Amino acid sequence: MHLRLPLRAFFLAAVLAAGSPFFAAPAFAADKKSTFNVEETTIAEIQKAIIKKKLTSTELVNLYLARIKAYNGPAVEEPEGLLGPVKPLARAKGINALGTLNLRPAARQAWGFDERKARSLTDPVDADPAIPDALEIAARLDAEFARTGKLVGPLHGVVIAIKDQYDTFDLRTTSGADAAYANDRPPRDATFVQRLRDAGAIIIGKANMGEYASGYRSSFGGMLVNPYDTERNPGGSSGGSATAVAANLATVAIAEETGPSVRAPAQYANTVGLAPTQELVSRDGMVNIGLNTRTGPIARTVEDAARVLSVIAGYDPKDEMTAFAIGRTPDRPYETFARPGPLAGVRIGVIREYMDTSVFGAPEAENIAIVERAIADLKKLGATVVEPGPEGLFTPYIQRYNPVLHNSSWTKLFPELFPVDTKGKPTADHIAKLVELALDPSKFPGKLTLRDFGPAAAEGESKYGYNLYLAARGDANIKTLDDLINKARFYVDSKDGKTPPKKATLETANKPLAYDTALRMQRRFAIQQIVLQCMAELKLDALVSPTGLNPSRKLLAPNEPNANGKGNYGMFNFLGQQGFPVMTVPAGFTAQVYDQVPDPAKPGAYVWSGPTPAKLPVGVDFIARPFGEPTIFKIAAAYEKATRHRQPPADFGPVN
Repeated sequence: MHLRLPLRAFFLAAVLAAGSPFFAAPAFAADKKSTFNVEETTIAEIQKAIIKKKLTSTELVNLYLARIKAYNGPAVEEPEGLLGPVKPLARAKGINALGTLNLRPAARQAWGFDERKARSLTDPVDADPAIPDALEIAARLDAEFARTGKLVGPLHGVVIAIKDQYDTFDLRTTSGADAAYANDRPPRDATFVQRLRDAGAIIIGKANMGEYASGYRSSFGGMLVNPYDTERNPGGSSGGSATAVAANLATVAIAEETGPSVRAPAQYANTVGLAPTQELVSRDGMVNIGLNTRTGPIARTVEDAARVLSVIAGYDPKDEMTAFAIGRTPDRPYETFARPGPLAGVRIGVIREYMDTSVFGAPEAENIAIVERAIADLKKLGATVVEPGPEGLFTPYIQRYNPVLHNSSWTKLFPELFPVDTKGKPTADHIAKLVELALDPSKFPGKLTLRDFGPAAAEGESKYGYNLYLAARGDANIKTLDDLINKARFYVDSKDGKTPPKKATLETANKPLAYDTALRMQRRFAIQQIVLQCMAELKLDALVSPTGLNPSRKLLAPNEPNANGKGNYGMFNFLGQQGFPVMTVPAGFTAQVYDQVPDPAKPGAYVWSGPTPAKLPVGVDFIARPFGEPTIFKIAAAYEKATRHRQPPADFGPVN
């Protein structure tokens, strides 16, 4: 049941009634050693233990804090300080997944966490009773359960980490940066954060993240690493969210994806990551909101991801895109679709364009082989796997529909068929040629597959996103993107040792004077039409493909080459960016990998080297129509139960 008041308001009413600035003196460590096994636990197991009075929310928070104390330490050497060069460490003792902890100063100090983990640096006293910390919220939940015998909501007691790109009223929001905010706490929660609180979730802290949602290093929080090999990267800016879940520092986490930043870290952390339909979850309260940004959960199980989505999904007037979700969400919780069962009657199309061994080489071969086994597993579960022709799943539909859907932005690529004068004006009837191609797709010029579509530019998007967020936040010192550029410290990892790369990125983002999303919106509509027509004609319920083709690269190594549809981290991002929900699920582990190493013959260049033995996680993607999350959960849950590829990282086991 839900409390009549939001949990934050309910808590404040309770402490005021008690006549004390705090509800009760929370335990800074468990009074007795809990018998509950927090490693790899699920939401259902936590709540079952609470209902049976074998666990309290306070005990659970302390169990997670003990693991955070043991495993959230520095992950690299920093001989010149936090902003200077770093040296990777083999089998590092920490992974640096959480940047901020939701503890008041006394609790933080009692646990031995340093000042940089503080909830606020601009409010060092941190004594406001209206801003309870994780232990106080846990105590409130325990008191409410003792009084009623009922859970306050569907996420009662669930300990969650929030990517530091989203606002929480009780914790710093920095987007991985070191900017001089007058008040480092934003004035209110993001909409989905408030929904999590009202459902009974306990926010343990902010997940560390790549600065301004880029990479895996923060100017304030430092570098993140991969718990399966601490000399490798955690994948994308949501690396803190994924690694916190992988190493059991939290039950679940919230991440954000514009490119691969839910699924890359989720894959590399051997976890489940959902980048939902663009319009399903509010982006309110997010630093640098964009047309492709999606808010989604990372969890250790498909069911837990579904439980979180049930709480955060739905219309929010603060994010106009969620208006598309009205009437398009299921009439029952998403977790009810995540019940493992046979897949008889389910038709799944294989995106062979992303598994074509004629264009991908040895560095990608093992990931492809692992996903081939996943496809075979789907067949064993009863699914009908639909294999495309040699040209790929979508190529016939691209040939048929792309010319008219992309029209003038496409015809410019073929001046021999669509001639223009020196001013760009047609000198022949372009419409007649488009009609001809529509009637006879075999005349489609050249070869175009799904791999050949690149990202569509949106001029001024980042500048608009930053300035919109900062204006709404209303900070007295950081008011615009200019302020972020001029009033922040940046790390330096560039070749000259002087230029902060993320500062240069912000300076580039700050240049446009106009905001133009026309091509991106056209691309989104065109690709949705092509994919939906393919799925309709072939009677497909879902699609399957590799999450990516390259395992986690070494820290400080260059990005994988963007070629043949692969984006950063060797991921396939394109369909998710066009509004399709995509979930990655653990599919197994590599036995060997290829890495990029300096080319001795070409200074500054890199070549692939290998194979070398390495056990690293690999993921498989399940994709559905917009708002088709129930279908994804059905397929993913069946696959997960049948294969059980999730394994916790060996070096971050139980805390003694």
